[in-house]
Amino acid sequence: MYRLTPRKKWTAAIAAAMLTATGSIFALPSAQTLTAKAAGHLSPVYSNKADRSKKTTTPIKHVVVIFQENVSFDHYFATYPNAQNPKGEPPFHAKANTPTVNGLSASLLTNNPNEANPQQRLDRSQAVTADMDHDYTAEQEAFNGGQMNRFVKYGGRDSDVVMNYYDGNTVTGLWNIAQHFALNDNSFGTTYGPSTPGALNLVSGQTHGAMPYTANDDKNGQLISGGALSGKIDNGTLHSDIDPYFDKTSSGKTAKMTGTNVGDLLNKKAITWGWFEGGFRNSGEQHKKCSRQCIDRLYPASRAFSILQVNSES
Repeated sequence: MYRLTPRKKWTAAIAAAMLTATGSIFALPSAQTLTAKAAGHLSPVYSNKADRSKKTTTPIKHVVVIFQENVSFDHYFATYPNAQNPKGEPPFHAKANTPTVNGLSASLLTNNPNEANPQQRLDRSQAVTADMDHDYTAEQEAFNGGQMNRFVKYGGRDSDVVMNYYDGNTVTGLWNIAQHFALNDNSFGTTYGPSTPGALNLVSGQTHGAMPYTANDDKNGQLISGGALSGKIDNGTLHSDIDPYFDKTSSGKTAKMTGTNVGDLLNKKAITWGWFEGGFRNSGEQHKKCSRQCIDRLYPASRAFSILQVNSES
């Protein structure tokens, strides 16, 4: 996760930084840079409330939060800012005085509390790896009451690949971004589970207030009596992936959320914002060319603001 704030070093807090998130971008752009071509969920205040003539009182004009999908912080930044730089791979050389991160220390590389030590630096020939098991229960079991020592068994399904990591020779773009902006290596999700709970938790701080529907809004979905949906929603709390009620491409049963989210708070202050994530505008679109593996379908479950009912009133 990155913030466009003054650079600071984050102190060590825990052995492994595990995030459950959705590989999306939440942005608060200036009105001058956001164009009509931008894909994503845009705030209502962008078109009718924002005063485009105002200047910020600090040099910071944009806040962009990038968060990752289904793997640990260490999967991408374990050894930052030190890359191995083997011959034939794009080199990475950090700026002088780049601070280290709460990543894989020497002791965690050789005496890890998990069932296996991080065995291998993943190179560019291994750019695609399987996700760790990021279901709600599997992540709880991997955390093991805070001991953080069962990620091979439950996160990797007994594969120690879950312990391996990239460096700046493969995820070069991410490491270059980190050279210019703050790298938040101690940001921890407060909920377990896959894409939908992770995205909702990021923008609303919790996943309670879920209401299940028989279909999406476009198909006149009706509220399901009792408010529960097996394996998805219990006691009003959403704990698994589900398609959003307000997305016309959603299929099957859907959900919408009640309560306040960051979009509501920003709208009250007439601050423009947007949500951008992988996928397509329509369910019939797909990649025409793609190397190795790629997403060739729309994934509505990652669209946080299609499940939230954002209040546009100030």
